[in-house]
Amino acid sequence: MIAETVCSAAGVAGLGIAAVTAYRKRFLAAARIAAYALVPLGLVMTGAVGWVVDTAFSPTAWAGFVVLGGAWALFATTRAVERRRGGTRKERRAAARAARTDAVAPAASAPSLGQASRPAPGSASRPAAAPRTTGGSAGSDDFSDIEAILKKHGI
Repeated sequence: MIAETVCSAAGVAGLGIAAVTAYRKRFLAAARIAAYALVPLGLVMTGAVGWVVDTAFSPTAWAGFVVLGGAWALFATTRAVERRRGGTRKERRAAARAARTDAVAPAASAPSLGQASRPAPGSASRPAAAPRTTGGSAGSDDFSDIEAILKKHGI
């Protein structure tokens, strides 16, 4: 009741100021002041002011705001965790499928083969062969690397 009275008084006062401004031949400023003065009157007439007052003094409404804040906090937390993990569930499933199909690395690096610390047996005495461009078999050079890896692991 008090809020509606204050808003109505502010609206009437604003319209009075707009009338004085229009009397001074400043019509654009008067129209702007009138627009601002009509906003509180419109809010009182629609019942928005009564709703705000009822909401501000209602414990149930404040509990609702707390629940909404908790929901927002949960949403923000889950979004942050999702970004740290690297995408959505669909993207993680696609990455897992790709990891299963690429279980064996297509080309292993030298440290994983053990060539960084010591050379493979027989490779130091033999010069590196130039790649063959003509027909024929690939030769034993391709299989010697594989044999070295198998021997290293005791297979």
